[in-house]
Amino acid sequence: MSLRLRELTLRLDQDECSLASLVETEMGLPSGAVSGLLVVRKGIDARKKPNVLRVYTVEFSVPDERAVLERHVGNARLEKVLPQEPAKVCPFKPEKHVVVVGMGPAGLFSAFRLAQYGFTVTLVERGRPVELRVQDVRRFWAGEGLDEASNVQFGEGGAGTFSDGKLTTRVNHPWTRLVLQTLVQCGAPEDILVQAKPHVGTDRLRLVLVNFRKLLQSLGVTIRFESRLTGILKARDCVAGAVLNDNEELLCDALLLAPGHSARDTYRMLQTAGVSMEAKPFAVGLRVEHPVECINRIQYGMAAHPNLPAAEYALSFNDSTTGRGIYSFCMCPGGEVVTASSESGGIVVNGMSYLSRGGAFSNSALVVSVRPEDFDGNDCLAGVGFQRELEQKAFRAAGGDYMAPAQNLMTFMGRRRESCSVRSTCRPGVREYELDRLLPAFVSQGIRHALPQFDRRMRGFVTSEATLIGVETRTSAPVRILRHDDGQSVSLPGLYPVGEGAGYAGGIMSAALDGLKTAEKIAMKVKDEHAIAQNIR
Repeated sequence: MSLRLRELTLRLDQDECSLASLVETEMGLPSGAVSGLLVVRKGIDARKKPNVLRVYTVEFSVPDERAVLERHVGNARLEKVLPQEPAKVCPFKPEKHVVVVGMGPAGLFSAFRLAQYGFTVTLVERGRPVELRVQDVRRFWAGEGLDEASNVQFGEGGAGTFSDGKLTTRVNHPWTRLVLQTLVQCGAPEDILVQAKPHVGTDRLRLVLVNFRKLLQSLGVTIRFESRLTGILKARDCVAGAVLNDNEELLCDALLLAPGHSARDTYRMLQTAGVSMEAKPFAVGLRVEHPVECINRIQYGMAAHPNLPAAEYALSFNDSTTGRGIYSFCMCPGGEVVTASSESGGIVVNGMSYLSRGGAFSNSALVVSVRPEDFDGNDCLAGVGFQRELEQKAFRAAGGDYMAPAQNLMTFMGRRRESCSVRSTCRPGVREYELDRLLPAFVSQGIRHALPQFDRRMRGFVTSEATLIGVETRTSAPVRILRHDDGQSVSLPGLYPVGEGAGYAGGIMSAALDGLKTAEKIAMKVKDEHAIAQNIR
């Protein structure tokens, strides 16, 4: 590929095969001059609904590349494709052992990168392999009880395993392509390399995780399941090893900690060990669920089209009276709501969708920002207590059997004298409940203030067809494990906190990138130490 052209558009009834001729027309080239055309990005432009367009970025070759560039020198959409820089490699085999804790995206990709560099890597996970984990979660959703060691939050793949599998991020980093290509290598659909808003889906993610595990093992990574980090060994005020399951000591040169946002016992252990942490803002609220055709009509101006996926949305509102942000989060088109508890006696809900996004409903979180001053900000773990109290209250409100409390959106808004029907995909189920009695006043009032604003942006969003389900509390970690620019803990050298649970990411992609970047910092530190040792000799 030599040239790249952005913002090519096709109507819904046009075939992608016409892209080459479209490029030739725009570039003033004869028929057949364009060869090797490759779609590298595609998205949707629904600003003039129902005249929805598909938007493409393509790369292609032409016989005289220089002449085309000179003729279109003022075209900002046309550019030459520059070759990618090869990945860095460590010039020597590091004689170092790194223990990586957590098999979410941050842990998986950091272990992957370290193994590529030649480190000895042991990857430990408190939960079970994804094949067993799926069975445990299914039993929970069938009403057979919660397994606190293996659930929607804990196990191979992390919390993202039971989600939409979104791979979007605001982080602009050249390794984004590496993450996507690695996932494709492990069985993710090739479309994620070109989609403007790529996703894998929870069903395909499970296959990807099994193949990722095999990839790591082929690189020499030792993987330990059902191995919970319960302590940190120290020597001369530096990390010397990890304590697993209270009874095993595993020595190491560095401990890379990717705990996930729900590892509350790990946070408590770190606090006891004197590791520097701080409370950080997060958000709590509810899931809102609409029929997929309702969201499609709002976003596309039509209920469905064979060349259109289930519609997405992103909404935000800043309440000027309180200064709080209220926004949609983790939107799952054509998906379902699931109970995602990890502690007995608590209800947490989340959204999940399959690769096809073919479900009859779409959902997203509607959450309100929570600040450290809303709880005891002097205790870095007070946010955990805030979340837990809300989850336990939701558990009691819905009957104490892991059904979720729910309310029709119009009833919640007080626009119906009689109660409207409650419909939800939520597993294991919902029970109708007055959500004002459950939520902190600033959360229920924030959502109630934001909904009319959302309806102005998406006419029909506030409807009796929608259901609110509670509670959504695990939007992000309520704690940040403080680290220096070199990736190490500010209070314990040799400890490298990474990813969403450490307070440095907000989704699958950003967590994976944080894992890669931290692995790179470890490798560069060892490389520098090696160079110094060589000079001394």
